[in-house]
Amino acid sequence: MPDDTIGHVQDTPLADALSERYLAYALSTIMSRSLPDVRDGLKPVHRRLIYAMHQLRLDPAAGFKKCARVVGDVIGKFHPHGDAAVYDTLVRLAQDFAVRYPLVEGQGNFGNIDGDNAAAMRYTEARLTAVAQALLAGIDEDAVDFRPTYDGEEQEPVVLPGAFPNLLANGAAGIAVGMATSIPPHNAAEICAAAIALVHDPDASTATLLRHMPGPDFPTGGILVEEPAAIEQAYETGRGGFRLRAKWDVERGKHGTWSIVVSEIPYQVQKARLVEQIAELLEQRKLPLLGNVRDESTDVVRLVLEPKNRSVEAAVLMETLFRATPLESRFPLNMNVLGADRTPRVMGLRAVLRAWLDHRHAVLLRRSQHRLAAIERRLEVLDGFLLVFLNLDELIRILRSEDEPKPVMMATFGLTDVQAEAILNMRLRSLRRLEEMEIRREHKALARERGELRALLGDETRRWQRIEEELQATRTKFGAAPLGIRRTVLAAAPAAVEVDEAALVERESITVILSEKGWIRAVRGAVADERELKFKEGDRPHLLLACETTDRLCLFASNGRAYTLRAADLPRGRGDGQPVRLLVELANEDAIITLFVLRDDAPHLVVSTSGRGFIVKADDLLAEKRTGKQVLNLRAGEEAAICVPAEGDHVAIVGRNRKLLIFPLDQMPVLARGAGVMLQRYKEGGVADARVFRLADGLSWKSGERSRVEAHLRDWMGERAQAGRLAPSGFPKSNRFGP
Repeated sequence: MPDDTIGHVQDTPLADALSERYLAYALSTIMSRSLPDVRDGLKPVHRRLIYAMHQLRLDPAAGFKKCARVVGDVIGKFHPHGDAAVYDTLVRLAQDFAVRYPLVEGQGNFGNIDGDNAAAMRYTEARLTAVAQALLAGIDEDAVDFRPTYDGEEQEPVVLPGAFPNLLANGAAGIAVGMATSIPPHNAAEICAAAIALVHDPDASTATLLRHMPGPDFPTGGILVEEPAAIEQAYETGRGGFRLRAKWDVERGKHGTWSIVVSEIPYQVQKARLVEQIAELLEQRKLPLLGNVRDESTDVVRLVLEPKNRSVEAAVLMETLFRATPLESRFPLNMNVLGADRTPRVMGLRAVLRAWLDHRHAVLLRRSQHRLAAIERRLEVLDGFLLVFLNLDELIRILRSEDEPKPVMMATFGLTDVQAEAILNMRLRSLRRLEEMEIRREHKALARERGELRALLGDETRRWQRIEEELQATRTKFGAAPLGIRRTVLAAAPAAVEVDEAALVERESITVILSEKGWIRAVRGAVADERELKFKEGDRPHLLLACETTDRLCLFASNGRAYTLRAADLPRGRGDGQPVRLLVELANEDAIITLFVLRDDAPHLVVSTSGRGFIVKADDLLAEKRTGKQVLNLRAGEEAAICVPAEGDHVAIVGRNRKLLIFPLDQMPVLARGAGVMLQRYKEGGVADARVFRLADGLSWKSGERSRVEAHLRDWMGERAQAGRLAPSGFPKSNRFGP
């Protein structure tokens, strides 16, 4: 560091300093950690691991070496990060259930599909597979560029030659800064077939390529049930997703019994966790059609699902499991990769294959040029050897008589420096007649190969023919059984299976208990004595609702929103329950107006504090999201005040001023959402209570412990939006009709 910079402080705006440093971090994450290269499909840690194992000569034919040795070389020479990250990478590349074509062959415990971890690196051993060897083919023949490692002591490849279509064959996943990638694995033989089609027709469409490579091929198998049009759209744009289902069959038993056997599960689903989730749902009675689940797996997946009874249909049972468990999952497609120019972008299938083929073309050119240069050097040496055999006696004389034979040889025979040096280094045994014949034979073969290489380098059509031959060889080698056989079955999108959701819940009578502070719970049967219920200190009951577990409940709040709760999902037991605000998105300042069972034929009257309202149907109160549905639009200073059943022919409304108004129900509009119309006008104050009733039955209200029915209501009859008259004597001082 220069002396004049020591102790120097430079003022920089914080925003500039943060943006500069964050941008550097983002670029490092995108280019050196998270996104794969489109040419070899590898991230830097994968590439460095494979190259380090290549330097250790851990080829498929070699013996295994301890993973700790491999990890040590990787972090010491190429990847200055933690050993855990490198070992985790090595383990994943060896797991046949995690990668479609493993790049590492492991010996020892490398984990399993249940999610169990691998043994420590000091106990496991590894070597490269034939797939990794194909990725490295030509690495020592100037096929790719090298760059200095982090400490400048070694050289590492910028990209591997990539004779194997690793990006699509093994897929990739990663989260960078502001972007992510998710590429499913595919069948290598199908990829090569699509690449050959693209060589023949550089303008081939995505639909044409998909005839050769119809979709992903996951290492754990499964059934792909995505629509063909959606698959084509995903590969065209590079963004989309695929629905993947478990493979299952019905296994018949004695006396008409049967069970379902799951033999393949979706990709990246841990089997042990899957069984736990099914068991938890079974215990919570959310899978009423399922009787039991057993894991009978060995090294082969075998999950046994027993129905509740014989009358259950297998398709219906599996449909309920697909909806509730990871037996059906969705794998996203986001082909965001680094191009040959190191720029991240989302590519479609055709662009990815084109980039890989262009890389193979560049590798072929460089390897051919490297081989041609080596042949030229060897032929130069062989030409010198042949001159020696033609003038052997003169050569021996020069060697015996001259103090500096090299320049004399060069002048006498017209040799180059390279030729003279090679002749001087020749062993005496090479001067026999048989060696001359071998040299002439080698010279002839190399001259023929030189001609072929020059023709190849001068003709682009011939080069693409050579690439096609390489693709055919890769297709044959890695398309053979058992590794190359397609594992994921391509099936048509499943037909809709009608599932009665009410049948999925065991029907029983319960009582829902809601406290004033918003705690909710359910107890089995009816509550005999409300006084026996226990609540948190300072809390007390707000309402009790008798219903069944198959019912859907509507919670109407002072913000004018309706929320839907499933009775079966409410917490059960003798505890305090759960805050209702954890089940729905209800602000602390919003109060709960009422809670009732949603019936298809039961409309409700909703009224705001200012006296505006309307009739709303039950379907319009149904909301599947936790955020609920806005039903009553409120003005500034207003709140929702009333939500009561609209069963009858007249509306009775009373204000805080004790004035009562009764008018026909048909004067009220039926809306799905709105601000409503004025029911009763007030000079000051607002609404106190409202009720819908049958005029022939009279208007009832509760006074103390007794109920009173008023049949003579002529004095309070009027039109909607009038002020009304004072309530009859005996009307409650609370200005409410009561329950």
